[in-house]
Formats: sequence, structure tokens, C-alpha cells
Amino acid sequence: MSPTRHTFPPPPSLTINKTTARRFAFAHHHLWPPRQLKGKDGVRQYIQRVGAIQFDPINIVGRNPDLVLQSRVADFNLGMLDELLYEDRQLLDGWDKMASIYSVEDWPYFARQRARMRQHHGVPEEVVMQVAPDLLGQIKEKGPLSSLDFKGYEKADWSWGPTKASRAGLEGLFAMGQLGVDHRVNNRRYFDLIERLLPGDLLAAPDPNQNEEAYQDWHVLRRVGAMGLALPNAGEHWYGIIGVKTPERKQILARLVEHGDLTAVAIEEIPDKVFFIRSADLPTLETVKNEKPPQQGAAILAPLDNLLWNRKNNNWLFDFEYIWEVYKPKAQRQYGYYVLPVIYGDRFIARFDPAFDKKTRHLTLQNWWWEEGVQPDEEMEAGLIACLQDFLAYLSAEAFEIGELISNEESLQWMEAISR
Repeated sequence: MSPTRHTFPPPPSLTINKTTARRFAFAHHHLWPPRQLKGKDGVRQYIQRVGAIQFDPINIVGRNPDLVLQSRVADFNLGMLDELLYEDRQLLDGWDKMASIYSVEDWPYFARQRARMRQHHGVPEEVVMQVAPDLLGQIKEKGPLSSLDFKGYEKADWSWGPTKASRAGLEGLFAMGQLGVDHRVNNRRYFDLIERLLPGDLLAAPDPNQNEEAYQDWHVLRRVGAMGLALPNAGEHWYGIIGVKTPERKQILARLVEHGDLTAVAIEEIPDKVFFIRSADLPTLETVKNEKPPQQGAAILAPLDNLLWNRKNNNWLFDFEYIWEVYKPKAQRQYGYYVLPVIYGDRFIARFDPAFDKKTRHLTLQNWWWEEGVQPDEEMEAGLIACLQDFLAYLSAEAFEIGELISNEESLQWMEAISR
């Protein structure tokens, strides 16, 4: 029997204006207003809502997941995430959309990813299986080890090129689910046997998705929740879903609408585009439509923030174009190496270039760019002062400095009120 074909795009059952859409997106991501969550419970609450946050190890003012969480969690600090990952074991350092962090309870749902990796790496002629007995034996005997702890291995062909065989073996065993990340030291992973990191009942739990269609429905629905308001266009925001490319994704989105799990939404000012919202998130949409807006607040976003995963979505919805320029040659950068977006209320208002000296704990704002049409008033300036004060507390910064490029900028004189 051939699979059922669904009409795509499905006709929207709901039409909203752009202001409501923006506010829903911010509210879904706990940015309406920012920093209203508290402590470790707040971290878990946000991750449970969006499913996963993306990991990137580059550390200028914290790693990407740290930056994601500091804008949502009022008292977040640079050690909190590692405690949840490697001491409390309530979060997992793994893969979803690329390298990601998600709730430990999600382990059974990724059974198909692990099975796929076993098919790929688990054959005798593969380098992973050739080195696995030694790697697993040493870790079992000595405890958590990193790739630097294994000596005498030659290089082998690996997915990203010639790689030390021990490192390839660790990566493969990790992808297959035999190893997990015990902890990191300066972002270097130390691996241990997965049975020493996760409880037995979790490891023995069956895959909740009984067939491929159920799995794909689950993962596409999860990814819509990760973004909040999703466009179906192709891009890395859909990476990591097994067997799903654009034709399959369109059919899954239409099927999820038909089943009532997703709602197709039109936005008045963006004709000919159909957006998708998890139906479970519609109460949030009703709240932003019907309740008085909260006091406006400002926040600094991560370069790989969930809100930014779909760049085209942000172009349409927020009239904000953002490219993370960290991998661009210096001469080709429009702004800078690690420039971060700034929001206020329900819009993007600026971006800035930070530098943080980890020895002296001095934060310098090297440059600042207002978005076109932004005219800061006293209320916005007060919100930005509070935001930057919280950012300094998150970094445990000892001093704040305004860079030479902007030291005489009249529209930034409010920064003089920031102290540390």
C-alpha cells in the first residue's frame, strides 16, 4: 500500500498579525520578558519546552548554551549547566540538531539514531570496532578518559578526514551509545561507559516510537517546538531527523496538522507563507493576544539561539538579518568575530561585539550597532542597563569598559551608568 499523500501546504486555520507572531515567538522562548526563570529548575523548564539547545564550544563570553540560558534564567552562572550535565545527570551532552543538550528523559527517543550509528560503525572492518576492545577496556579499568589518554594509535580515515584512531573510536562508540560524556575540561570530553552514567531502567527503556513514521512525526513535532514558530523551508534547522528531507518533511508537517498536533498559521503582513505552531503551544498564543504586555525588557542572545535557528524566519518576522561571522575570514566580516544580537520588547534593536578577559574578568564592549530606525528612549536605556548589569553578573565580571570605537558615541552615553 502506498503512503497517504497530504496536501501541502495545508490551509491555515488561524490568521494573526506580525506583532502577535513576534510576541508569541518571544513568549515561547521565555523572552517575553527575559530572565523570568529561576535556577536549575528554570534551565530544565526551558529545555523541556524546546527539546534541545545547540552546543558550540567557542567561549568568548560563555559557550553558546550558556548564552542561551543566561537570557532566560535570572540567576544563571557559568557553572550551572555543567552541574546539571555532569553532576546532577539531569541533562545529556549528545546529538539532536548537531551537538546538543537535552533532558536525560529523552534518551529512549534517540534509539533509532544510536541504531543507525551501530549499522554504520559497528562492522568489523570499521576503525571503531578495531579499536573498541582496547578503548572500552581501558575506560572500564581506569574510569573516564579523553582522546589524549590513549597512546600509540595511528591516524585513520574518518568522517572529517584523517583522525587519530583512538579519537575516531571514542566518537563512534559515543554515537552508538556505548559511551557518554562524563565531564569536560576546557571543552575536551572525558568519556565513560554509559551504564556508569545513566540508570539501568532508563537504558533498558524501549523506543517509545514503534515505527519509522511515529519516530519522524515525533522528531518533526519536537523540532517545531524547538523553534516555536516554524517555516517549512529547508536548512540546518531541520538537521538530524533520520530519513527526512524536504519532500518527506512537507508530508509530515501536513500529517501532523491533520492529526491536530500542529496548527497551520498565516501572518497578515507575510502573504503566501504558512507557519506552523505546536497545537499544545496555542495557549501561549492566546495569552499574548489577549493579555496586557509585560514591562519591556532587554536581553542578549546567543549566536545559535533557538530563536535564530531559521534565519529566513527572522528575516520575515523580525526584519532582522543575522549571520554568525565566526567562520568568515576577517576581511569578509561585516560586523565582527562573535557579535551578539540584542532584543528589547518584541524586536531586535542592536548587536554588539564583546571581549572578555578571563584573567582580569574585564568585559569590554568593543563595538555597538543599532538596528535601522531604533531611537533609544529613557525606558529602553533603563532596560539595557539592567540587561548589561545582569550580563556582568552572569560572567562574574569585575569591570566593564566601553571600547574606543564607541566611547564618544552620543547614543551610548547611558552605558556610563553601568558599573561593576
